[in-house]
Amino acid sequence: MKRYKSDRRIVMTLDAGGTNLRFSAIRGEKEIVSPIQLDTCGHDLNKSLKNIISGFSQIEEQLTEKPVGISFGFPGPTDYKNGIIGDLINLPAYRGGVALGPMLAEKFQIPVYINNDADLFTFGESIAGFLPYINSLLEKNGSSKRYHNLVGGTFGTGFGGGLVIRGELLIGDNSAQAEINRIWNHLYSDYSVEESVSSKGVRRVYARESGISPDKTPSAKEIYEIGMGMKEGNKHAAQKAYEELGRAAGNAFAQVATLIDGLVVIGGGLSGAWKLFMPPLVREMNTAFRSFDNKKIGRLEMKVFNLMDEMELEEFLQERSTLINVPFSNKKVPYNKEKKIGVGITRLGTSKATAIGAYTFALHRLDN
Repeated sequence: MKRYKSDRRIVMTLDAGGTNLRFSAIRGEKEIVSPIQLDTCGHDLNKSLKNIISGFSQIEEQLTEKPVGISFGFPGPTDYKNGIIGDLINLPAYRGGVALGPMLAEKFQIPVYINNDADLFTFGESIAGFLPYINSLLEKNGSSKRYHNLVGGTFGTGFGGGLVIRGELLIGDNSAQAEINRIWNHLYSDYSVEESVSSKGVRRVYARESGISPDKTPSAKEIYEIGMGMKEGNKHAAQKAYEELGRAAGNAFAQVATLIDGLVVIGGGLSGAWKLFMPPLVREMNTAFRSFDNKKIGRLEMKVFNLMDEMELEEFLQERSTLINVPFSNKKVPYNKEKKIGVGITRLGTSKATAIGAYTFALHRLDN
């Protein structure tokens, strides 16, 4: 995918979540305005749409020239190609179909592009965040290994996913690509993984382990602080809540990694709690199956590393190739039998990564 670091065109962006709307404008892959944050108002369509128009209007007022487009991420699944928001679990006011893209195109008289927010987050991290960062570390370490594929996950009100394969953002035939939240929850067999990988999942487990009612349960952020010993509360319950999130997410990422061999990056409002969920997440991905003749088979062909851990990162960066003989020849060629992938946290911040993904996607569409 072409980079637009020197491009002078401006694109207005939005990172839309279940709670907040964050508006900005990007030029040359850099934010050029003071961002605006408004409530999503997911239960009141009139208020939500007015906030979206107001947010973009306030951003436009900060610009010295007209933007060439609007591009933003919205929770899915829905009909992104035609800019129509449909039946969203976490935004009930939008159920039944809302022509958000056409509304904004008519209001601002510029092209509008809407994608899944987690897709754009992953795209942004592949362009200017986690993927190039890890590849730069490999280069500095003298390794010939480079990564080209990226699996993204956002932990927050819900669980979103995105896939970038060799520089291209995966776009599904039904605007339902990378819907990782629909993967089976192996901890609770009748439920989706999002029931555990979300703020509501963290709060539910904390309430259960503490023996308190859900309405008295702290926020997911407060539960993290309790788990880290920064705040009074049931530390065991807090750690258990994030352990379950990590195990459920690890199972989901392992399912995806069997098909998409690449790095994994995590963002979203809960990503800051990685010290609690990352170890069980990586352990889950590294678990083994058993065969009927009682042999262990790795869950994945690749070993998974926690790239937020200094020792694991150092081991991940090491290249251990050997020279092997070419049959019927005097030549030798390097062979590295180690297969590795790693999991880490956003390098750009979720909103900035989403904005850069949205910006690049819009200019790519305008140029093609």
